[in-house]
Amino acid sequence: MKIIVPMAGIGSRLRPHTLTIPKPLTVIAGKPIVQRLVEDITSVVNQKIEEIAFIIGPAAKGFPADTQEKLLEIAATLGAKGSVYIQEEALGTAHAIYCAKASLSGPCVVAFADTLFKADFTLDASADGAIWVKQVEDPSAFGVVKLQDGVITDFIEKPKDFVSDLAIIGIYYFKDGEKVRDEIQYLIDNNLRENGEYQLTNVLESLKQQGARFIPGKVDAWMDCGKKDPTVDTNTQVLGFEHANGAQLVASSVVLENSEIIQPCFIGENVVLKNSKIGPFVSIGSGSVVENSTITNSLIQNHVSIKNAKLSQAMIGNHATFNGDFSSVSIGDYSELS
Repeated sequence: MKIIVPMAGIGSRLRPHTLTIPKPLTVIAGKPIVQRLVEDITSVVNQKIEEIAFIIGPAAKGFPADTQEKLLEIAATLGAKGSVYIQEEALGTAHAIYCAKASLSGPCVVAFADTLFKADFTLDASADGAIWVKQVEDPSAFGVVKLQDGVITDFIEKPKDFVSDLAIIGIYYFKDGEKVRDEIQYLIDNNLRENGEYQLTNVLESLKQQGARFIPGKVDAWMDCGKKDPTVDTNTQVLGFEHANGAQLVASSVVLENSEIIQPCFIGENVVLKNSKIGPFVSIGSGSVVENSTITNSLIQNHVSIKNAKLSQAMIGNHATFNGDFSSVSIGDYSELS
């Protein structure tokens, strides 16, 4: 089994946090989004993961020089070969996957790295693939599927008129990666684009017309990391899952001075809390100092200084400084607000 992870988007909706760090490497409850994604997939597929292939954007689009090294380390921790490919130009979901064509073979899970999930990953051996879907209020912003007798009958990309409210969440299983690769190659060779891009829904529809049988996957939780508020909410959900599973989320090196931690919270190494009340649902990265503050439902990265604050639904980047009365703030790396 292989995992293919397209993650070349610049994450403009999550700025200023993605000005210095790619969105999939944004840390949620102590781990980068993309690491949580591949760990979750590895834990539920019940098959050995041979390779994890990541598709990133070029350095010119904000991907730091050490991105490849970090991704290869993530693959290695899961006992898999790591591969990194670069999508030089954003030409759609199918094109992103095709950038990893050298790795696209055999059974594959394709997972776009802007979402986290909890799902039933029981794979039907009789199906050619599975597409995980979730019922949504506004399907016009998503690719959607239509079903009949538990089998997917149609794939529609961002429908203007209502055809289905079952949105594709960006996680797919393919029994035969070569067939997907060849179908994308056909789109590219014949310049078959939709809205200027090569869309994966067109690939799926073509494979279906050739006789492929796709079934929907069941999603229990779908956690979006596209914008600031949904990302903070995702941090809240992840902390809840981790705490329920008995994970140790507070480092032993945390210094508490007249302070209280209300679980669930993630508190990283060498964090100092003075005269503060933290939690529930707060993540604070390593080396941070919080003084005279109350913080709930917030995502705070590494080496942050916070004083005299009352924060809720806040997101604060690495090496930032905050001293003020605002509550639901969004501050990027190396920023100061006082």
